[in-house]
Amino acid sequence: MGKVIQKVYIIKDKKTKATNLNIEAEGYWELYAGTSFESIDKTTPILTGNGSGIFPLNVNESIRIYFELVTNNGTLLLAERHLPMVGGYNFRDLGGFKTKEGRYTKWGKLFRADELSNLTEEDLQYLSSIPITSVIDFRAQSEVKRTPDKLPHTVRFTYPIAITPGNLSSEGIQANLLSTNIDTQMKYMNRLLVSDPPCVRAFRIFFAIVQNNLSAPLIFHCSAGKDRTGMAAALVLYSLGVDEQTIMEDYLASKIYLSDKYDAFIAKYPRAESIFTVKKMFLKAGINQIKRDHGSVMDYLTKVLKVDIVRMRRLYLE
Repeated sequence: MGKVIQKVYIIKDKKTKATNLNIEAEGYWELYAGTSFESIDKTTPILTGNGSGIFPLNVNESIRIYFELVTNNGTLLLAERHLPMVGGYNFRDLGGFKTKEGRYTKWGKLFRADELSNLTEEDLQYLSSIPITSVIDFRAQSEVKRTPDKLPHTVRFTYPIAITPGNLSSEGIQANLLSTNIDTQMKYMNRLLVSDPPCVRAFRIFFAIVQNNLSAPLIFHCSAGKDRTGMAAALVLYSLGVDEQTIMEDYLASKIYLSDKYDAFIAKYPRAESIFTVKKMFLKAGINQIKRDHGSVMDYLTKVLKVDIVRMRRLYLE
């Protein structure tokens, strides 16, 4: 799209449901909308503009809307990255990331999330409008039993794939809070996520499901959506050819989205902060472990996790 569009986001407020276009641009543009990319009405724009600004959008607030931005230099497909879940915090679409080859990850196909146990009826209606077909749950059986998922009626497939790297889950570290260097333990947990045989098997199963063309639109999640889910999201984006800096930025965004969920607890127990947030060193520890053991992330994906890169990119890139 040349230099006409510098940055553009769709932002939907989780409380008010108000939808806005946030755009940094030069020149004239038009915005079109629909309930899917295929159904976008390209005859009448819902908004036109010239240059940058934040613009309110008059769209249906109860279902997911997709957008196409048209400029003199081309078009760009858009949706909100952070989904407006009242009963969820770290709920995001993996669409819209530019790859090193200049393609984009597809919107509305792969979603990363924290626990789904507190979703409201409005949340479930919204997810049904996508419509979510599959849910992969990385939580241990004890976590699932304590806070079972609430799922939209469109879900046809559920996959419990417990990922429990030793006693280094958040719960395990929390139990040893006073005697543990938590940053060290969180880095160790991330190394185990990509090297501990049960974890590796779990991620191999995860990719087998993701590569099934009947699975998406798909949610994968754990409790906070930052460690197990964060590693899964990073590996997916690596497989699709997204650069490492962008992958890290997506990983670190959990810190922003989980602040509402955990800030009060962290204020009371500051020593526990590392359990409830993300740090660059955590994901980096896992990625560096992969590179030490296998030479490259791509070799790990293809040789260990049995990822079909061509198929992944056919399914999830524009």
